[in-house]
Amino acid sequence: MHHSFNGIAILRFALLACAMLFFMLPVVWMIAAAFKSTAEFSSLGSPFWPQHWTLAHLRSLLDNGVLARLFNTLRIAAGATLLSLTIGFMAAYGLARHRFPARLDQVFLLLVLLIKMMPPIVVAIPLYSLLKALNLLNQPLGLMLAYQVYTLPFCIWMLLSFIREIPLALEEAAAMDGAGLWRRLRYVVIPACTPGLVATAIFTLIMAWNEFLFALLYLQTPQQFTLPLFVASFMTENQVYWGELMSIGLLSSLPVLLVAGFVQRYLLRGFAVSSK
Repeated sequence: MHHSFNGIAILRFALLACAMLFFMLPVVWMIAAAFKSTAEFSSLGSPFWPQHWTLAHLRSLLDNGVLARLFNTLRIAAGATLLSLTIGFMAAYGLARHRFPARLDQVFLLLVLLIKMMPPIVVAIPLYSLLKALNLLNQPLGLMLAYQVYTLPFCIWMLLSFIREIPLALEEAAAMDGAGLWRRLRYVVIPACTPGLVATAIFTLIMAWNEFLFALLYLQTPQQFTLPLFVASFMTENQVYWGELMSIGLLSSLPVLLVAGFVQRYLLRGFAVSSK
C-alpha cells in the first residue's frame, strides 16, 4: 500500500512537471530568442539556444525609446486599474448589501455583462467622438477612461463575489459599536476583501497592459504610444524583427510578473475565496 501511494505521488509529480514544461516552453524560447544574433534568425537551421549571445536587440530597443513607452503603459494601466477598482468596489458593495426594487440590481448586472461581452470595436467610434469633444484624444486620461468599457464590468462582477463572502454580521457588530459606513468599509470590509481586491487588480492590470485597439485609435503621436503599439512597429511588410520582438516581449512581461510575484500570497488567497 505504501509503495502504491509513492507510485501515485511520483506519477502526479511527473505529470505536473510535464505540464509546467509545456507551458514554460514558449517563455524559455522567448528568452533565448531575445539574445540571438540576427544571423541566427536568418539561417534555416536556427538553433533553439543562442550560439552567440548578444545584447544588440536590447540596445536597439533602448535607442528607440522603449523605456518611455514602458512608462506610458505603466501609467495608463495603473490609472485605469485604480479607477476601475474604486468605482467597481463601490458598485459591488451597493449591489451586495442593499436590496433594489423590481430586481433592478439584476438588470444592472445583466447590462454590465452585456457591455463586457460586447466587442470593443462597437463602441470605438462613439468613444472617439466623446474623447474628442472632451479634448482627451492622445491623452493618458482619455485612454484610462476608454479602458473602463471592459475593465469596470470585470471589476464589478469579480468584486461582487468577494464582498458577498464577507459575513454581514461583522458589519452589523461594527454598526452597533457606532461605526458609520466609511469606518465599516475601512476597518471591516476592505481588510476582509484584500485578497479579492489584489486578485482583481492583477487581472485588470493585465487587461489594460495588453490593450491594443483603443490605444491604436486614440493615441496619435509616437511619444504617447504604449508597448502594444510599439511592438507592432517591429512587424513591417518587408521584415519581422524577431530579435526586437522577443526582447520587448521579455521587457513588457517583467513588470507584471514582478507585481504578481510580490502579491502572490494575496493572489492565492483570492483564488481560494472565489472557488468556494
